Amino acid sequence: MTETEHLIQIFRAALERVDPYQMMIGHVSIEAEKLVIAFDGEHHEVDLNDFNRIFVLGAGKASARMAKAVEDILDDRITRGLVSVKYGHSETLKRVEVLECGHPVPDTNGVEAARRIADLAREADTHTLVLNLISGGGSALLPSPLVYEEGHDTVRMTLEDKQRITQSLLACGADIQEINCVRKHISGLKGGRLLRLTAPARSLSFILSDVVGDHLDTIASGLTSVDKTTFGDALAVIEKYRLQDSAPSVILQILKLGAEGRIAETLKAGDPVMKLTTPVLIGTNRSALLAACEKARALGYHTAALTSSLTGEAREAAKCLYGIARDVRHSDMLVKKPGCIIAGGETVVTLHGSGKGGRNQEMALAFLAELAKDNGDGEREIHFLSASTDGTDGPTDAAGAFTSNRILQISKKMGLSIDTCLQNNDSYRFFEKIGALFMTGPTLTNVCDLHIAIIP
Repeated sequence: MTETEHLIQIFRAALERVDPYQMMIGHVSIEAEKLVIAFDGEHHEVDLNDFNRIFVLGAGKASARMAKAVEDILDDRITRGLVSVKYGHSETLKRVEVLECGHPVPDTNGVEAARRIADLAREADTHTLVLNLISGGGSALLPSPLVYEEGHDTVRMTLEDKQRITQSLLACGADIQEINCVRKHISGLKGGRLLRLTAPARSLSFILSDVVGDHLDTIASGLTSVDKTTFGDALAVIEKYRLQDSAPSVILQILKLGAEGRIAETLKAGDPVMKLTTPVLIGTNRSALLAACEKARALGYHTAALTSSLTGEAREAAKCLYGIARDVRHSDMLVKKPGCIIAGGETVVTLHGSGKGGRNQEMALAFLAELAKDNGDGEREIHFLSASTDGTDGPTDAAGAFTSNRILQISKKMGLSIDTCLQNNDSYRFFEKIGALFMTGPTLTNVCDLHIAIIP
């Protein structure tokens, strides 16, 4: 079995550990008419006899997979439900409707999903139990443009306004916390506003984390969580990345009205509605990272988990990971050979070119650039895979890409320029020509990225 096959096996072991269906089925059950939830030391029980209706609401790349588990657990106890997922991330469900929508840039389907989920949330009452199924991607999948009305004054943003600001934030190098800070303050659902709509109903929020640090207020822009950021913070993000001129004027107007106190802030700590909900974190990047390490050891590698919190520019993170892998190759530093080092997290790419790619493909290409500086150093191979656990890296159909000395040599024979592709952010086409893209299709889970290096 080749090192590339080992990389794939290690990655797939991580995916299996964070399969949302298996996590829900394994930790949520019905016992004596009580819904029992037990995750990593957490234990919650909800008496189903207290409710005459159960609503299922959800958004995110993994929400349909989570809904499938909820259906298998609760079956005909579910009254109604609706989840918003990325195109191609559906499941066949009986009681919960699935709407496929645009991601990472929101579209009209997402607006319709947000409207219908908001309407269903408003129907909930004290005799309704609401199950919120939330995972990464929920921000883009539930676009609910905020409207300001006071007297005869109305400020109404459009989907196109949200699309423009989303594209600008994705391209400027802002991290997910900064992007979601802005999203929360131009949305009718994010930043805990969905929870306000479901009140006075009791709710449980099952959350799969795609955020470094697992901050509940950042995952899917905190649909049911308190928000520590403010309208002023959102304006600061716009200013930090100098988006004042490119941002739609109505977005700036909404943020300024909020900063002046004329629009209600997002949900804050101490709000009474927080007593109505229980958040349950069901899976994280750390879970995937540990499973990947277990598989690597089973394959015979001395293994080290570096971090589950890798952030920053993808190409800079690649330099760090290559440096560690090189030390293993030359001096058995950190682990002995055969070695495997694994990191998790979510990096960013500041776009300078007009090419095609994603943060993982860019990291793999930057890793290859470091390997090229070493002249390929053929004394021992380094094999590297950087991939997104949701199966789609940036606006592409690839999960990530592979790098190795062999791939470096092929690129040289084909006359491909690593530096030119990096400058144009064109990692996808580089690896596509070589046949080194990692294609998984939708994985129906989402816990950030994994970066795996094997040094035989």
